Amino acid sequence: MLTGLLCLLFVGLQSGSGEAELIPPSNLNMITFNTNYTLVWDWDQSSAGADQATFTVQYIGIHQLRRKNPRWNTACSETSERSCDLTELQIFYLGIYVLRVRANMDGRHSDWSEKQFCPDKEAVIGPPSKVQLVVDVSSLDVFITDPQTSTNTSMREHIPKLDFNIVYWEQAENGKVLDLKALKSSNNLVNLPDLKEWTLYCVQVQSLQDFYNKSSSYTQPLCIRTEGVTPWWKISLYFLGSLLVAFLLVMAALYGSHLCVQICKATLFPGEKLPSHFKQESDFPRLIVSESELDLCDPVIVSAESARLEIKADPAVDSMVPPAGLEQDSSGRHSRQNSSSSGDSGVYSAGGNSSGLHPNMTSSSQNAQRRFDSEKRKMSDMNLEFKGFPVIPDEGVVDVEV
Repeated sequence: MLTGLLCLLFVGLQSGSGEAELIPPSNLNMITFNTNYTLVWDWDQSSAGADQATFTVQYIGIHQLRRKNPRWNTACSETSERSCDLTELQIFYLGIYVLRVRANMDGRHSDWSEKQFCPDKEAVIGPPSKVQLVVDVSSLDVFITDPQTSTNTSMREHIPKLDFNIVYWEQAENGKVLDLKALKSSNNLVNLPDLKEWTLYCVQVQSLQDFYNKSSSYTQPLCIRTEGVTPWWKISLYFLGSLLVAFLLVMAALYGSHLCVQICKATLFPGEKLPSHFKQESDFPRLIVSESELDLCDPVIVSAESARLEIKADPAVDSMVPPAGLEQDSSGRHSRQNSSSSGDSGVYSAGGNSSGLHPNMTSSSQNAQRRFDSEKRKMSDMNLEFKGFPVIPDEGVVDVEV
Protein backbone atom coordinates (compact mmCIF):
# COMPACT_ATOMS: atom_id res chain seq x y z
CA MET A 1 0.00 0.00 0.00
CA LEU A 2 2.77 2.39 0.88
CA THR A 3 4.57 1.62 -2.35
CA GLY A 4 1.49 2.48 -4.42
CA LEU A 5 1.07 5.80 -2.71
CA LEU A 6 4.67 6.67 -3.45
CA CYS A 7 4.21 5.81 -7.13
CA LEU A 8 1.13 8.07 -7.41
CA LEU A 9 2.98 10.91 -5.72
CA PHE A 10 5.90 10.55 -8.14
CA VAL A 11 3.61 10.64 -11.17
CA GLY A 12 1.84 13.77 -9.85
CA LEU A 13 5.16 15.49 -9.36
CA GLN A 14 6.24 14.60 -12.91
CA SER A 15 3.03 15.94 -14.41
CA GLY A 16 3.34 19.17 -12.37
CA SER A 17 6.89 19.65 -13.57
CA GLY A 18 5.69 19.13 -17.20
CA GLU A 19 3.11 21.92 -16.94
CA ALA A 20 5.71 24.31 -15.57
CA GLU A 21 7.81 23.83 -18.69
CA LEU A 22 5.41 25.98 -20.88
CA ILE A 23 6.25 29.68 -20.82
CA PRO A 24 3.20 31.88 -20.06
CA PRO A 25 2.16 34.65 -22.48
CA SER A 26 3.73 38.07 -21.99
CA ASN A 27 3.19 41.73 -22.95
CA LEU A 28 -0.58 41.69 -22.55
CA ASN A 29 -2.08 44.81 -24.10
CA MET A 30 -5.53 46.16 -24.95
CA ILE A 31 -6.35 47.68 -28.34
CA THR A 32 -9.40 49.87 -27.86
CA PHE A 33 -11.54 52.33 -29.80
CA ASN A 34 -14.60 53.69 -28.02
CA THR A 35 -16.30 50.40 -26.96
CA ASN A 36 -14.33 48.07 -29.20
CA TYR A 37 -11.80 46.01 -27.16
CA THR A 38 -9.21 43.48 -28.29
CA LEU A 39 -6.65 41.75 -26.03
CA VAL A 40 -3.29 40.90 -27.64
CA TRP A 41 -0.16 39.21 -26.23
CA ASP A 42 3.20 37.71 -27.12
CA TRP A 43 4.48 34.15 -26.61
CA ASP A 44 7.85 32.47 -27.23
CA GLN A 45 7.34 29.60 -29.65
CA SER A 46 10.80 28.19 -28.98
CA SER A 47 9.61 26.73 -25.67
CA ALA A 48 7.14 24.49 -27.54
CA GLY A 49 9.39 23.41 -30.40
CA ALA A 50 7.53 22.43 -33.57
CA ASP A 51 4.21 21.86 -31.82
CA GLN A 52 1.38 24.39 -32.14
CA ALA A 53 0.20 25.97 -28.89
CA THR A 54 -3.29 27.26 -28.17
CA PHE A 55 -4.45 29.93 -25.73
CA THR A 56 -7.30 30.45 -23.31
CA VAL A 57 -8.56 33.90 -22.24
CA GLN A 58 -10.77 34.53 -19.18
CA TYR A 59 -12.05 37.67 -17.49
CA ILE A 60 -13.82 38.64 -14.23
CA GLY A 61 -14.93 41.81 -12.49
CA ILE A 62 -12.47 42.97 -9.87
CA HIS A 63 -15.17 43.14 -7.22
CA GLN A 64 -15.93 39.42 -7.73
CA LEU A 65 -12.41 38.44 -6.64
CA ARG A 66 -13.36 39.11 -3.05
CA ARG A 67 -15.60 36.07 -3.13
CA LYS A 68 -14.39 32.74 -1.74
CA ASN A 69 -14.82 30.95 -5.05
CA PRO A 70 -14.76 33.58 -7.86
CA ARG A 71 -16.27 32.53 -11.17
CA TRP A 72 -14.15 33.34 -14.25
CA ASN A 73 -15.81 33.90 -17.63
CA THR A 74 -14.15 32.42 -20.70
CA ALA A 75 -13.78 34.88 -23.61
CA CYS A 76 -11.66 32.71 -25.97
CA SER A 77 -11.01 28.97 -25.61
CA GLU A 78 -8.21 27.01 -27.26
CA THR A 79 -7.57 29.67 -29.91
CA SER A 80 -4.44 29.55 -32.00
CA GLU A 81 -4.46 33.32 -32.51
CA ARG A 82 -2.53 35.60 -30.22
CA SER A 83 -5.45 37.95 -29.81
CA CYS A 84 -8.98 37.82 -28.44
CA ASP A 85 -11.89 40.16 -29.30
CA LEU A 86 -13.83 41.19 -26.19
CA THR A 87 -16.27 43.58 -27.93
CA GLU A 88 -19.21 41.18 -27.98
CA LEU A 89 -18.94 40.59 -24.20
CA GLN A 90 -20.67 43.93 -23.51
CA ILE A 91 -18.16 44.93 -20.89
CA PHE A 92 -19.40 47.71 -18.64
CA TYR A 93 -17.64 50.92 -19.64
CA LEU A 94 -17.18 52.23 -16.08
CA GLY A 95 -16.20 48.84 -14.60
CA ILE A 96 -12.80 47.40 -13.72
CA TYR A 97 -11.90 43.90 -14.96
CA VAL A 98 -9.10 41.40 -14.59
CA LEU A 99 -8.04 39.52 -17.75
CA ARG A 100 -5.84 36.43 -17.81
CA VAL A 101 -4.27 34.28 -20.56
CA ARG A 102 -2.44 30.92 -20.56
CA ALA A 103 -0.84 28.65 -23.17
CA ASN A 104 -2.04 25.07 -23.86
CA MET A 105 -0.20 22.26 -25.62
CA ASP A 106 -0.61 18.47 -25.52
CA GLY A 107 -2.68 18.60 -22.33
CA ARG A 108 -0.16 20.80 -20.60
CA HIS A 109 -0.85 24.39 -19.45
CA SER A 110 1.34 27.34 -18.66
CA ASP A 111 0.84 29.74 -15.79
CA TRP A 112 -1.75 32.50 -16.10
CA SER A 113 -0.70 35.97 -17.17
CA GLU A 114 -3.06 38.64 -15.83
CA LYS A 115 -3.89 42.25 -16.71
CA GLN A 116 -6.26 44.74 -15.11
CA PHE A 117 -8.43 46.78 -17.53
CA CYS A 118 -10.75 49.79 -16.97
CA PRO A 119 -12.47 50.97 -20.19
CA ASP A 120 -13.35 54.40 -18.84
CA LYS A 121 -9.72 55.08 -18.02
CA GLU A 122 -7.84 53.19 -20.73
CA ALA A 123 -10.14 52.94 -23.75
CA VAL A 124 -9.24 55.32 -26.56
CA ILE A 125 -11.94 57.78 -27.47
CA GLY A 126 -12.66 58.27 -31.16
CA PRO A 127 -13.14 61.51 -33.12
CA PRO A 128 -16.60 62.76 -34.13
CA SER A 129 -18.23 60.37 -36.56
CA LYS A 130 -19.34 63.20 -38.86
CA VAL A 131 -18.71 66.94 -39.33
CA GLN A 132 -20.65 69.31 -41.60
CA LEU A 133 -20.05 72.97 -42.48
CA VAL A 134 -22.77 75.45 -43.41
CA VAL A 135 -22.01 79.01 -44.54
CA ASP A 136 -23.97 81.82 -42.89
CA VAL A 137 -22.78 84.96 -44.76
CA SER A 138 -19.54 85.83 -42.91
CA SER A 139 -19.74 83.02 -40.34
CA LEU A 140 -19.68 79.22 -40.31
CA ASP A 141 -21.99 76.75 -38.59
CA VAL A 142 -20.26 73.49 -37.61
CA PHE A 143 -22.52 70.45 -37.10
CA ILE A 144 -20.76 67.73 -35.06
CA THR A 145 -21.98 64.15 -34.63
CA ASP A 146 -20.87 62.29 -31.48
CA PRO A 147 -18.48 59.33 -31.64
CA GLN A 148 -20.31 56.03 -32.04
CA THR A 149 -20.12 52.87 -29.93
CA SER A 150 -19.93 49.33 -31.27
CA THR A 151 -23.75 49.27 -31.29
CA ASN A 152 -23.99 52.60 -33.21
CA THR A 153 -25.09 54.66 -30.23
CA SER A 154 -23.60 57.90 -28.95
CA MET A 155 -20.59 57.79 -26.66
CA ARG A 156 -22.32 60.36 -24.50
CA GLU A 157 -24.13 57.39 -22.93
CA HIS A 158 -20.78 56.43 -21.39
CA ILE A 159 -19.08 59.85 -21.27
CA PRO A 160 -21.63 62.47 -20.24
CA LYS A 161 -19.03 65.26 -20.21
CA LEU A 162 -17.88 64.90 -23.79
CA ASP A 163 -16.32 68.02 -25.29
CA PHE A 164 -15.08 69.02 -28.75
CA ASN A 165 -12.06 71.02 -29.74
CA ILE A 166 -12.67 72.92 -33.00
CA VAL A 167 -9.59 74.18 -34.84
CA TYR A 168 -10.09 76.48 -37.84
CA TRP A 169 -7.84 78.64 -39.98
CA GLU A 170 -7.75 80.76 -43.12
CA GLN A 171 -6.43 78.85 -46.13
CA ALA A 172 -4.35 80.98 -48.50
CA GLU A 173 -4.26 80.45 -52.25
CA ASN A 174 -0.77 78.97 -52.04
CA GLY A 175 -1.89 76.49 -49.32
CA LYS A 176 -0.36 78.38 -46.42
CA VAL A 177 -2.20 78.34 -43.08
CA LEU A 178 -3.13 81.80 -41.81
CA ASP A 179 -4.72 82.97 -38.55
CA LEU A 180 -5.03 79.59 -36.78
CA LYS A 181 -7.70 79.58 -34.02
CA ALA A 182 -9.23 77.00 -31.63
CA LEU A 183 -12.60 76.81 -29.92
CA LYS A 184 -13.74 74.36 -27.24
CA SER A 185 -17.42 73.44 -26.90
CA SER A 186 -19.64 70.63 -25.65
CA ASN A 187 -22.42 71.45 -28.11
CA ASN A 188 -23.04 69.61 -31.34
CA LEU A 189 -23.70 72.89 -33.17
CA VAL A 190 -20.94 75.50 -33.01
CA ASN A 191 -20.89 78.87 -34.78
CA LEU A 192 -17.57 80.40 -35.85
CA PRO A 193 -18.16 84.16 -35.95
CA ASP A 194 -16.23 87.19 -37.27
CA LEU A 195 -14.81 85.57 -40.38
CA LYS A 196 -13.63 87.40 -43.47
CA GLU A 197 -16.00 87.64 -46.41
CA TRP A 198 -15.28 85.62 -49.54
CA THR A 199 -12.45 83.76 -47.78
CA LEU A 200 -11.60 80.04 -47.72
CA TYR A 201 -11.63 78.50 -44.22
CA CYS A 202 -10.75 74.95 -43.11
CA VAL A 203 -12.01 73.17 -39.96
CA GLN A 204 -10.88 70.13 -37.91
CA VAL A 205 -12.56 68.67 -34.80
CA GLN A 206 -11.42 66.28 -32.05
CA SER A 207 -13.18 64.72 -29.05
CA LEU A 208 -12.09 65.44 -25.47
CA GLN A 209 -12.62 63.89 -22.04
CA ASP A 210 -11.20 66.09 -19.32
CA PHE A 211 -11.56 63.70 -16.37
CA TYR A 212 -8.87 61.31 -17.64
CA ASN A 213 -7.38 63.89 -20.00
CA LYS A 214 -8.18 61.79 -23.03
CA SER A 215 -8.37 63.20 -26.55
CA SER A 216 -9.06 61.68 -29.94
CA SER A 217 -7.40 62.25 -33.26
CA TYR A 218 -8.56 65.10 -35.51
CA THR A 219 -11.05 64.64 -38.29
CA GLN A 220 -10.06 65.26 -41.89
CA PRO A 221 -9.91 68.98 -42.77
CA LEU A 222 -13.09 70.39 -44.31
CA CYS A 223 -12.79 73.63 -46.28
CA ILE A 224 -15.50 76.05 -47.40
CA ARG A 225 -15.59 79.65 -48.65
CA THR A 226 -17.53 82.27 -46.76
CA GLU A 227 -19.95 84.65 -48.40
CA GLY A 228 -20.67 88.36 -48.09
CA VAL A 229 -22.98 91.16 -49.12
CA THR A 230 -23.41 91.13 -52.90
CA PRO A 231 -22.84 94.58 -54.51
CA TRP A 232 -25.86 96.22 -56.14
CA TRP A 233 -24.20 96.32 -59.56
CA LYS A 234 -23.77 92.53 -59.48
CA ILE A 235 -27.42 92.09 -58.56
CA SER A 236 -28.44 94.36 -61.47
CA LEU A 237 -26.15 92.52 -63.85
CA TYR A 238 -27.51 89.13 -62.80
CA PHE A 239 -31.08 90.43 -63.18
CA LEU A 240 -30.49 91.82 -66.68
CA GLY A 241 -28.69 88.66 -67.70
CA SER A 242 -31.56 86.51 -66.52
CA LEU A 243 -34.04 88.71 -68.44
CA LEU A 244 -31.96 88.43 -71.61
CA VAL A 245 -31.73 84.65 -71.30
CA ALA A 246 -35.48 84.39 -70.70
CA PHE A 247 -36.21 86.63 -73.70
CA LEU A 248 -33.98 84.57 -75.97
CA LEU A 249 -35.62 81.37 -74.79
CA VAL A 250 -39.12 82.76 -75.44
CA MET A 251 -38.14 84.02 -78.91
CA ALA A 252 -36.55 80.70 -79.77
CA ALA A 253 -39.72 78.90 -78.67
CA LEU A 254 -41.95 81.22 -80.73
CA TYR A 255 -39.76 80.93 -83.81
CA GLY A 256 -39.65 77.17 -83.50
CA SER A 257 -43.44 77.02 -83.17
CA HIS A 258 -43.92 79.29 -86.19
CA LEU A 259 -41.49 77.22 -88.25
CA CYS A 260 -43.27 73.99 -87.33
CA VAL A 261 -46.66 75.49 -88.28
CA GLN A 262 -45.32 76.64 -91.65
CA ILE A 263 -43.82 73.25 -92.40
CA CYS A 264 -47.03 71.44 -91.46
CA LYS A 265 -49.11 73.89 -93.50
CA ALA A 266 -46.89 73.55 -96.55
CA THR A 267 -46.97 69.77 -96.24
CA LEU A 268 -50.70 69.27 -95.59
CA PHE A 269 -52.09 72.27 -97.50
CA PRO A 270 -49.73 73.16 -100.38
CA GLY A 271 -50.25 76.54 -102.12
CA GLU A 272 -49.82 75.18 -105.68
CA LYS A 273 -53.10 74.02 -107.27
CA LEU A 274 -53.49 71.23 -109.81
CA PRO A 275 -54.16 72.16 -113.45
CA SER A 276 -57.82 72.25 -114.47
CA HIS A 277 -57.52 69.40 -116.98
CA PHE A 278 -56.62 67.06 -114.06
CA LYS A 279 -59.98 67.81 -112.48
CA GLN A 280 -62.28 67.62 -115.56
CA GLU A 281 -65.21 65.24 -115.22
CA SER A 282 -63.83 63.70 -112.06
CA ASP A 283 -64.47 64.19 -108.38
CA PHE A 284 -60.89 63.26 -107.52
CA PRO A 285 -57.76 64.75 -109.14
CA ARG A 286 -55.80 62.40 -111.35
CA LEU A 287 -52.07 62.78 -111.69
CA ILE A 288 -51.57 59.88 -114.13
CA VAL A 289 -52.94 60.09 -117.71
CA SER A 290 -54.23 56.92 -119.34
CA GLU A 291 -52.75 55.54 -122.55
CA SER A 292 -55.96 56.31 -124.50
CA GLU A 293 -55.57 60.01 -123.71
CA LEU A 294 -51.92 59.97 -124.78
CA ASP A 295 -52.99 58.73 -128.22
CA LEU A 296 -54.92 61.97 -128.79
CA CYS A 297 -51.79 64.14 -128.50
CA ASP A 298 -49.58 65.11 -131.44
CA PRO A 299 -45.91 65.97 -131.08
CA VAL A 300 -45.06 69.62 -131.56
CA ILE A 301 -41.55 70.89 -132.34
CA VAL A 302 -40.77 74.52 -131.56
CA SER A 303 -37.76 76.16 -133.23
CA ALA A 304 -36.30 79.66 -133.32
CA GLU A 305 -37.56 82.13 -135.96
CA SER A 306 -35.30 82.21 -139.05
CA ALA A 307 -34.13 85.39 -140.70
CA ARG A 308 -35.90 86.50 -143.89
CA LEU A 309 -34.26 87.81 -146.99
CA GLU A 310 -35.85 91.12 -147.93
CA ILE A 311 -34.97 92.52 -151.38
CA LYS A 312 -35.86 96.04 -152.23
CA ALA A 313 -36.90 96.75 -155.77
CA ASP A 314 -34.79 99.17 -157.81
CA PRO A 315 -36.87 102.02 -159.39
CA ALA A 316 -34.92 101.57 -162.56
CA VAL A 317 -35.96 98.00 -162.73
CA ASP A 318 -39.64 98.85 -162.20
CA SER A 319 -39.82 100.35 -165.69
CA MET A 320 -38.16 97.52 -167.51
CA VAL A 321 -40.03 94.79 -169.33
CA PRO A 322 -39.82 91.33 -167.86
CA PRO A 323 -38.11 88.80 -169.99
CA ALA A 324 -39.85 86.25 -172.01
CA GLY A 325 -41.16 83.25 -170.14
CA LEU A 326 -42.49 85.18 -167.09
CA GLU A 327 -46.19 85.26 -166.46
CA GLN A 328 -48.23 86.61 -163.63
CA ASP A 329 -50.12 84.11 -161.61
CA SER A 330 -53.44 84.56 -159.96
CA SER A 331 -51.80 86.15 -156.84
CA GLY A 332 -50.15 88.96 -158.79
CA ARG A 333 -46.63 87.45 -158.82
CA HIS A 334 -44.66 86.72 -162.00
CA SER A 335 -43.45 83.30 -162.99
CA ARG A 336 -41.39 81.95 -165.86
CA GLN A 337 -43.28 79.75 -168.24
CA ASN A 338 -41.97 76.79 -170.07
CA SER A 339 -40.66 77.52 -173.55
CA SER A 340 -42.71 74.76 -174.94
CA SER A 341 -45.90 76.40 -173.80
CA SER A 342 -45.15 80.08 -174.40
CA GLY A 343 -42.57 80.04 -177.17
CA ASP A 344 -41.19 83.31 -178.41
CA SER A 345 -44.51 85.07 -178.66
CA GLY A 346 -43.19 88.03 -176.58
CA VAL A 347 -46.37 88.23 -174.55
CA TYR A 348 -46.01 89.13 -170.75
CA SER A 349 -48.46 89.64 -168.04
CA ALA A 350 -48.18 92.77 -165.91
CA GLY A 351 -50.33 94.51 -163.30
CA GLY A 352 -52.43 91.40 -162.81
CA ASN A 353 -53.75 91.54 -166.48
CA SER A 354 -52.88 88.29 -168.30
CA SER A 355 -54.76 88.95 -171.53
CA GLY A 356 -53.62 92.49 -172.53
CA LEU A 357 -50.30 93.46 -174.35
CA HIS A 358 -48.16 96.55 -173.79
CA PRO A 359 -48.17 98.73 -176.99
CA ASN A 360 -44.37 99.46 -176.80
CA MET A 361 -43.40 95.92 -175.97
CA THR A 362 -42.12 94.98 -179.47
CA SER A 363 -39.99 98.04 -180.13
CA SER A 364 -38.07 98.06 -176.79
CA SER A 365 -37.69 94.36 -176.12
CA GLN A 366 -33.99 94.28 -176.89
CA ASN A 367 -33.10 97.15 -174.55
CA ALA A 368 -35.20 95.71 -171.77
CA GLN A 369 -33.61 92.31 -172.21
CA ARG A 370 -30.14 93.75 -171.77
CA ARG A 371 -31.09 95.77 -168.72
CA PHE A 372 -32.87 92.80 -167.17
CA ASP A 373 -29.81 90.57 -167.66
CA SER A 374 -27.65 93.17 -165.93
CA GLU A 375 -30.03 93.40 -162.96
CA LYS A 376 -30.26 89.65 -162.87
CA ARG A 377 -26.50 89.39 -162.51
CA LYS A 378 -26.59 91.91 -159.64
CA MET A 379 -29.30 89.91 -157.93
CA SER A 380 -27.25 86.73 -158.38
CA ASP A 381 -24.28 88.41 -156.69
CA MET A 382 -26.51 89.52 -153.79
CA ASN A 383 -27.88 86.02 -153.47
CA LEU A 384 -24.36 84.68 -152.97
CA GLU A 385 -23.85 87.10 -150.08
CA PHE A 386 -27.04 85.91 -148.33
CA LYS A 387 -26.53 82.26 -149.12
CA GLY A 388 -26.41 81.37 -145.43
CA PHE A 389 -30.00 82.60 -144.88
CA PRO A 390 -33.08 80.69 -146.02
CA VAL A 391 -34.93 82.46 -148.80
CA ILE A 392 -38.67 82.28 -149.02
CA PRO A 393 -39.62 81.72 -152.71
CA ASP A 394 -42.72 83.91 -152.46
CA GLU A 395 -40.61 86.96 -151.48
CA GLY A 396 -37.82 86.45 -154.04
CA VAL A 397 -39.71 87.84 -157.09
CA VAL A 398 -40.66 91.50 -157.41
CA ASP A 399 -43.42 92.73 -159.67
CA VAL A 400 -41.99 94.75 -162.48
CA GLU A 401 -44.02 97.01 -164.69
CA VAL A 402 -42.77 98.29 -168.05
